[in-house]
Amino acid sequence: MIIQNFEELATNDKKKECLEILESGLRAANPENIISKYVTPEKIKINGKIIDITKYSNIYSVAFGKAGDSMTRALNAIIPVKSGIIVIPKGSKSIIKGKKFQIFNSRHPEPDQTSVKAAKEVIKFVQNKKSDELIIFLVSGGGSSLLAMPNGITLDDKIFVTKLLLKSGASIQEFNCVRKHLSKIKGGKLVENMKCDGISLIMSDVEGDDLSSIASGTTYMDNTTFSDALEILEKYKLKRKTPIEVLQILEKGVEDEKLETPKESKIENQVIANNENCLKAMEIEAKKKGYKVKTLQVFGDIKEAVTKILENISEDQKMCLIVGGETTVKVLGKGMGGRNQELVLRILKNTQKFKKLVIASMGTDGIDGNSVFAGAITENLKVDLDTMKEFLKNSDSGRFFQKQKGSIVTDFTHTNLMDIGVILR
Repeated sequence: MIIQNFEELATNDKKKECLEILESGLRAANPENIISKYVTPEKIKINGKIIDITKYSNIYSVAFGKAGDSMTRALNAIIPVKSGIIVIPKGSKSIIKGKKFQIFNSRHPEPDQTSVKAAKEVIKFVQNKKSDELIIFLVSGGGSSLLAMPNGITLDDKIFVTKLLLKSGASIQEFNCVRKHLSKIKGGKLVENMKCDGISLIMSDVEGDDLSSIASGTTYMDNTTFSDALEILEKYKLKRKTPIEVLQILEKGVEDEKLETPKESKIENQVIANNENCLKAMEIEAKKKGYKVKTLQVFGDIKEAVTKILENISEDQKMCLIVGGETTVKVLGKGMGGRNQELVLRILKNTQKFKKLVIASMGTDGIDGNSVFAGAITENLKVDLDTMKEFLKNSDSGRFFQKQKGSIVTDFTHTNLMDIGVILR
């Protein structure tokens, strides 16, 4: 079981079924069930083309993101990779061992010194490869902070801006637009001057599988500009809080077109999995259990997402609403939690008068916000309204569900395909 406290949480049949549906979504996110659909020992299918990989003298891999180690393991089981680099989050123990791979554990969601060290090694590794060699990039969400090479600013300035954006409620696309324009490797810059061939297999954690946003489009290109980055800081009223050096870099970029990020992709990039892989598997599992299923994806502001979810909860018996996507939360207090636990708490607050429901939501990466939990599961039992409001006001949904014994524990799942949720009647 990926959900480690499955037995403790499955206190009745409905909760057990809810957890089994979530578990099926998590299994579908495992790269070992995904990479083999695109890669064989002789060829790789990418964007409708077939690439013969037997013609290369050597094949290497560079993996960064929350699924970096599991993607590498899945690839290496099919193709004997000569050597490679893996960059995964701090605290996540690599599931692949061996001298072949250099492994870095950097910080997420803010970069650290290891992010810079890893980026330097990756740049060196990529630039040293010859024209008859191939690098397979394995990219997953979280890559933006795991590899960092600040451009003309200090790492501290980069961390400061990251923190500002994290709390502002900016979308991941907006967030990454700013990051790309403060980086020497993002937005396709990593592969810009590469001598060897490369292809990029990508697990998407971004709405619409926007390649320029997943891990900040490090192996792709960038369709945003320095002007866009400045407008985003303006939109969220962050300009006055932003270090002067950061604003100077962005303003310099607006004036000098040569500093702009690459606008064309140098190598093939293919999304091999997204949130829908999870939702489809969950739908199959729920139908097997005899539920009438409706599937929904929600993005953006958490309050609007809750409204949309509530509108889709039907009165039918044996109803299952499967929810995917990723919401944005404006952090209000100093509490512990994350967007999944907050989503469950907000739905709980709004379904106090509904017939009996089971409500659950979790991050497929296993870590929700600043908590050690993946998400939460609850029934819509009566809870004092003021108590719930108080926990929400302090962004403290994690502690609320800890008290309720509803916290879902998985630890790092070595994958990342956004969030998954289930509402059962």
